[in-house]
Amino acid sequence: MMLSKASHLRTGTARHALRPGTAALQQITSTTSSVLSHDSSKCMQNTPQKRSFLTKMMYKAAKGVMPPISATEQIALGSGTIGFDRDIFTGSPSLKHLVDTYDPKLTVEEENFLNHEVNHLCALLNDYDVSTRKDFSKEAWDYMRDEGFFAMKIPKEWGGKGFSTHAVSAVLSKLATQCFDANATVAVPNSLGPGELLVRYGTQSQKEYFLPRLADGTLIPCFGLTGPHSGSDATSLIGSEGIVEQRNGELGIRATFKKRYITLAPVAGVVGLGLNLRDPNNLLKKANQGQEGFTVALLERDHPGLRMGDRHIPLNAAFMNGTVEGEDVWIPMDSILGGQERCGFGWNMFVECLAEGRGVSLPAGSIGAARTVTAAVGAYARVRKQFRVPIAEFGGIQEALADAASDGLICIAGGDLMNAIVDNHEAPMVISSIMKQNCTERGRRIVEKGMDIAAGSAICRGDKNYLGNAYMSLPIAITVEGANIMTRSFQVIGQGLTRCHPHMLELIYSLQGDSSPENVAKFGTQLRKVIGHGLTNFGHSLTRGAGSMVSKSFRSSTAYKNGDQLLAHHEKQLLRLSANFALTADLCFTLGGKLKFEELLMGRLSDALGGIFLGYATLHHYTRHKNNIENLEALTEHAMLRLEHEAQQALIDASNNFPGVLGTPASLVMKLGCLQLGGVQLGEYPKPNDALTKEVARLVTTPSEVRDMFQENVYMTNNNEEHQVSDLIRALPVCVRADQAASLIRREKRDATEEEAAWIAHADAIRDALIQVDAFEHATMQEAQPGYVRPALEGTAERMASLERKSFAFGAAEHVDGKNVERA
Repeated sequence: MMLSKASHLRTGTARHALRPGTAALQQITSTTSSVLSHDSSKCMQNTPQKRSFLTKMMYKAAKGVMPPISATEQIALGSGTIGFDRDIFTGSPSLKHLVDTYDPKLTVEEENFLNHEVNHLCALLNDYDVSTRKDFSKEAWDYMRDEGFFAMKIPKEWGGKGFSTHAVSAVLSKLATQCFDANATVAVPNSLGPGELLVRYGTQSQKEYFLPRLADGTLIPCFGLTGPHSGSDATSLIGSEGIVEQRNGELGIRATFKKRYITLAPVAGVVGLGLNLRDPNNLLKKANQGQEGFTVALLERDHPGLRMGDRHIPLNAAFMNGTVEGEDVWIPMDSILGGQERCGFGWNMFVECLAEGRGVSLPAGSIGAARTVTAAVGAYARVRKQFRVPIAEFGGIQEALADAASDGLICIAGGDLMNAIVDNHEAPMVISSIMKQNCTERGRRIVEKGMDIAAGSAICRGDKNYLGNAYMSLPIAITVEGANIMTRSFQVIGQGLTRCHPHMLELIYSLQGDSSPENVAKFGTQLRKVIGHGLTNFGHSLTRGAGSMVSKSFRSSTAYKNGDQLLAHHEKQLLRLSANFALTADLCFTLGGKLKFEELLMGRLSDALGGIFLGYATLHHYTRHKNNIENLEALTEHAMLRLEHEAQQALIDASNNFPGVLGTPASLVMKLGCLQLGGVQLGEYPKPNDALTKEVARLVTTPSEVRDMFQENVYMTNNNEEHQVSDLIRALPVCVRADQAASLIRREKRDATEEEAAWIAHADAIRDALIQVDAFEHATMQEAQPGYVRPALEGTAERMASLERKSFAFGAAEHVDGKNVERA
């Protein structure tokens, strides 16, 4: 939950990054559509002279509509990394590559931290008290500082923990099982703090001053980017201006800024401040150091003119969030992150570090929610009875639990893979966007399912309510770091087509230079590769689709129980969907520059890409855990069927609504490749059947290794401490045993033995205690004041005073001098 950065998607970059290549291809398509369709093979057989002439003509047409790539766009195209996201765009990704390359693990030190320091911090936090007080106790703040919770990503050489990304994710996830506000508070310093920026880009003097103070908790950091007019397009930095000036012979910056939604700002000791730097007098150019543009300054809380302290209150959350403001604030060049030479370099810094905040920290909250709901609500469904039957036996409850569990597995699997990718020194912008949008949305759905099942106990606030604050916190996660609507409909495909398509970027670069024979030849080569890429994936879509139809026709509903067959089957389906997606991505180029305005299409393609990536992540997870989690096959099958259905349905919707002048032929090609004939999808992927849904629900409502997997990183107290989640988890085996005993007694039509009766009575007592909810004598501090009367009761008393008859129960009696006296 990091409102410290943009509250919406950085759509400006996504749109600009998409513009150059697609605008060129729009002109290419409109002038030479016959070449790109039925005459393409004929053109390939022409003489080299004719091909050269045609290439020059197409190059000239494309270059005529190709705007120059701006400096910001150049940075966007060159920032971050591409990897498995590019593999999906090729149409032939490899599960083996994922398994061989990425293996997330915790060190012994990291496991000890989770089991001791994180547990101790959780014990200091009462979620209801935190949300009511809107702050942590000083003891909790001091513990987080002293034990390095704000310095997990700072290297040990500077006094930090030097933890892996996987460890940070595990810490944040566990904190979320106890207190979402702690999750948000710890997340910010360990993503874009600016601690990590200092490690990567700070000057030596900046590192020596700030990093030890950040590591020992002396300074709490925050990052100030978002402003009133810079939300979705945060990098525009409207209202945050810095002007290079010279004072007393030294260069500096006069800055005016107004930031909001900045997490930890009310308590931060140092802020990384994003500014749009201007140099009207060319002072930087004369010094030959730095340039205009997005620049990051490091300002301590007592910096002259800096105002920090006012708070926002996001929904019912208690984590610190507020404003950072200043007018005509003087900033020496020594306070620029990285020094004067890094002026104008802020966008590079920001983008390369953003992957961790969006792709790791926010999904960790959803992972925590998934573990809590599956473990605690799964137990509640067995504890709670209606009509003398545990509600876990009701079909509607089973459906909700199975969906929550498979969504939970998807989030856990995606998180594990994303963590390993980042720990492999990659910064995948497209995958991080997929993770943020998909996992936060699934997290919201998981908690909603939990709320529906827990019902009244989930809406009554107090110590016993372990879902309410998560329910109110997940919309915050969905909003921050790129609002999900914007991420889905702009960024994922906007960046993906440009960065991840195997040939698009080189084609764009060929149009940026002069019209030299080398650039023309390069353009022709890349264009032919784009066409060949589309034809290849059309062929793969047909052959893999046919193979999928055959394999699905002969696959039994219980085939998933064989793990090897499970893997082989679903990898084939993902390869088919990848080819379908890659073909559709190529067809998008027929839209040219208009694609950036076709947000409905991009949103559907984002859904398909997300389903494919998370499908591979789920198989990656199964491959790593199939030998140590019994019955993981059923849960994996349930998740894979849902992901395949989601991805295919997104592609169907895209083909049925393909826009543009060439939308009809493009739609026809897509339908043929994806085997959508006559309005019928051949090889359609169904949702999980009822038998599988019931099996998954059984696994999460009875003792099983699948339940153990979800409980693995959930905070639990000692046996003698009252804690609703812990008590529910511990009650499950007791209630299951009692139900089994009661069922046996009914079947055998006999009385319970003394031992059975005692066990059933014990379970009933536990049930009675765990279904209770909190009730308060006073809901507010005002109600607790002596002599306070609730306004409604005061009004009732005033109206009753004028009535002759004061009570129905006492008939016509009157209350006189403290005694009831019968009227004559």
